[in-house]
Amino acid sequence: MVYQPASGARDLLPLDVEKKRWIEERLQQVFHRWGYHRIITSTLERMDTLMAGEAIQRQMVIQLQQNGEDDELGLRPELTASIARTVVTRMAGLHYPQRLYYNANVFRRTWESRHNRQQEFYQAGVELLGAGGLLANAEVLLLVADCLAALGLREWHLILGEAGITRSLLSAFGDNLQDKVRSAIAHLDRITIDTLPLSEKLRDRARMMMDLRGSSADVLQKVSILDLDEEQREAVNNLKSLVELLESEKKLPLILDLSLIQTIDYYTGIVFEVVNDTDQTRVLGRGGRYDQLLGLYHPQGENIPGIGFGLNIEDLYQVLLSTQQLPQVIPASNWLVAPETPSANAFAFAYAQKLRDSTDLARVEIDLGGRDADAIRQYARDRGIAQIAWIKADGSPKIESLR
Repeated sequence: MVYQPASGARDLLPLDVEKKRWIEERLQQVFHRWGYHRIITSTLERMDTLMAGEAIQRQMVIQLQQNGEDDELGLRPELTASIARTVVTRMAGLHYPQRLYYNANVFRRTWESRHNRQQEFYQAGVELLGAGGLLANAEVLLLVADCLAALGLREWHLILGEAGITRSLLSAFGDNLQDKVRSAIAHLDRITIDTLPLSEKLRDRARMMMDLRGSSADVLQKVSILDLDEEQREAVNNLKSLVELLESEKKLPLILDLSLIQTIDYYTGIVFEVVNDTDQTRVLGRGGRYDQLLGLYHPQGENIPGIGFGLNIEDLYQVLLSTQQLPQVIPASNWLVAPETPSANAFAFAYAQKLRDSTDLARVEIDLGGRDADAIRQYARDRGIAQIAWIKADGSPKIESLR
């Protein structure tokens, strides 16, 4: 029997890990520079936490069998709900805003027929909690741009929508058809819009919503002539102010898209996707504002504003492969310490520790015996080890360079 990973899971070998770590370290440096602190939440959560008040579909969550337990448990399909739960239940009395970041795996059940479709993913992202308004929105979007710049990515753009405006425009379709219209708009499916039992006025409205995509000036012009109520107009004005601020920074290649609808439904304000220009189907990250999510978990139901994003490590990895920036080999050890006789073993371990303590990161291996000097040298050459320290019986070292 050949043992393989579970369906939808995979193993990361040392070189894969080096490439993944290269990405994560650069993102972490950016998060630190912007004042964000890492948080680690439980991989395992109660289902009512994970579903975030029905905002996340149950079939997306990989559920676990429980014996004799009342709580339904599942693996997190994303991090925001878990962080929201942690902040309001474990960090009472903290000062806002809170700037938190994560680097973790998530799990999503796939119900497609494709064999062995991936179900475990890696993400890095941030949550900015306790701050609403223009500056908080701008901070998170500019932080996205800084992350991609740190990775050396140039060919990307940000698609920016506004969930409140989109949801408000959808309210005209009624409860019985709203989900179907929402899905059709999300997938730019004009055929479904043409076949749904809609009045011509509502059909035109659905088509119009699909066309609210393009340059910020064009989209804002189109939406400004719609029949909007006071709340909708305020949301449009806020969006316009954000666009003007972002465009003044000249860091964000921006497309405005008021048909943008996320599959997770807890967003209340701006929503966005980061898309690779060379592969339009590859979404590098997603995020948005969620001002009512934390209230679901708060003991007194207090709403605390929040906004964040998650970047998909696998998708970044695939894009970066073509740039030759990622490590091509696993790092070689700097030293191989080889005791010449059994009586030198203790001295070899002591010398190896001295080397490890001498610099920030010295990779030092001990030769574990069972081969002659020529085989030891060949092993070191094969592994790219630069120097061998031969340890004599009296503890003195003889250094041999293989370069």
